[in-house]
Amino acid sequence: MAIAADLVRRGAARFADRTAVLFDDESLTYREVDEAANRIAGFLAAHGVRKGDRVALLVGNGLWSLSLDFACLKGGLARVPLNARLSVAEHERMIRETGVRWLVHAAELTSVAEELLARIDGLAAVGVGGPGAGGGPDLLVEAATGPAADPGIPLDPADPALHLFTSGTTGRLKAATHTQASYAAIAANILANLVSPGRDSVMLHAASLIHASGTFVLPYWLRGGTAAILRGFEPQEFMAAIERWSVTETNLVPTMLGMLFSSGAATAGDVSSLRTVLYGASPMPRPLIAEAMKAWGPIFVQYYGQTEAPLCLSVLDKEDHLDESLLGSCGQPAVDAEVRVAAEDGTPVAPGEIGEVWVRAPSQMAGYLDAPELNEEMLTPDGWIRTRDMARTDERGYLFLVDRRSDMIVTGGYNVYPREVEDALATHPAVAECAVVGAPDETWVEAVTAFVTLRSGLTATAEELQAACRERLAGYKVPKRVVFAEDLPKSAVGKILRRALREPLWEGR
Repeated sequence: MAIAADLVRRGAARFADRTAVLFDDESLTYREVDEAANRIAGFLAAHGVRKGDRVALLVGNGLWSLSLDFACLKGGLARVPLNARLSVAEHERMIRETGVRWLVHAAELTSVAEELLARIDGLAAVGVGGPGAGGGPDLLVEAATGPAADPGIPLDPADPALHLFTSGTTGRLKAATHTQASYAAIAANILANLVSPGRDSVMLHAASLIHASGTFVLPYWLRGGTAAILRGFEPQEFMAAIERWSVTETNLVPTMLGMLFSSGAATAGDVSSLRTVLYGASPMPRPLIAEAMKAWGPIFVQYYGQTEAPLCLSVLDKEDHLDESLLGSCGQPAVDAEVRVAAEDGTPVAPGEIGEVWVRAPSQMAGYLDAPELNEEMLTPDGWIRTRDMARTDERGYLFLVDRRSDMIVTGGYNVYPREVEDALATHPAVAECAVVGAPDETWVEAVTAFVTLRSGLTATAEELQAACRERLAGYKVPKRVVFAEDLPKSAVGKILRRALREPLWEGR
């Protein structure tokens, strides 16, 4: 069984002098990335961080992102990524729940780290690119003079490598645990189902490397490709980077693609080098993908997965995108995953019937950290994960997600899945983004309620949007209320947070 740290060693040995990282005006070779990882691992070990310890990473995308992650893999440390967009209270809870004693933070996040040290007794900090909070050292300065030799720590496939917090299935943050083996299996899953990079491949990372974008690093590392890294996503900067670095692949969430086209940046830049644009994480509005394909060509690949089982459980490939009837699908099951649409008792439902998606794959998590009741609820004794995603299949085996079980609206005794209403709303040319939730209603128990943002320069009334839905949906599915907003709440990875819209409506109920 493959170990992720060994895959790092394999790529470093094979492609030592090739460019591994591009960031701003700097670059690193495979050898430089690997030796920096060894030095960082050695520094942490010399300061008492041992195999099996958990290290919190409060860092953004940067030149040393790969080295820091690889150092943790080689040192047998379990990373606990903290997204800077979360609150200090959320960070505190994540650190406490994982038993972290070491915090590695970016220089620009020192003030956040200082507050965490003030709240948590026994927490020590190390800076990256500047002094650590509380007088801690700068990891890059201290590690620069350390030994470049591999730490050679014996590792087991079952050793934890990552505790990644997610709130996808229940709305409550909890840590999905991935091991050295499952993290290696994620790389194999990507290579088998999504991309086949080579030495000339350059993947642009504009989304946070904490989440889906970061899972592409190791597959490209194994094939001699390059990681071109941006600090974050800004449409014009993103387009300039594609041309500057001759980017061949990139990974986007639908929100980012929407920003590219609504801003006009998407059609103002040169994308001739792009071979593949991967997207996932949240539903893609049909009008948006149609517009993107018209402008950029048939280069889009959609994946469906979860933090609990990354990266792809199903794939809608480039050829599938040419079939308009499949643009609402998330594709065929991945070659290395078992996917079942099941009734409550786990038995498969017939094509066309709605059931819950159950999955089993080598890349799935070992379980939620210190959450036995949740593990019992979400993991079956024979290894299946209950995703809480509701879906159906067609006669060809294509998977069509309907919605999360927890998001289903029951209005007047009828079930309404928000996504189908959102898809109908998105057909109106003025709609930029939308989210549908159930609001309390004395007559219907729940009333279908839509929150909508409009494209710049375009207008629409609630009646017009309701009429657009009525053309496509049964009357009980048409929003009884439409709320116009300047922006919709989103997660750290760009997913629209329905619960943030729903919960205020139900306060006191």
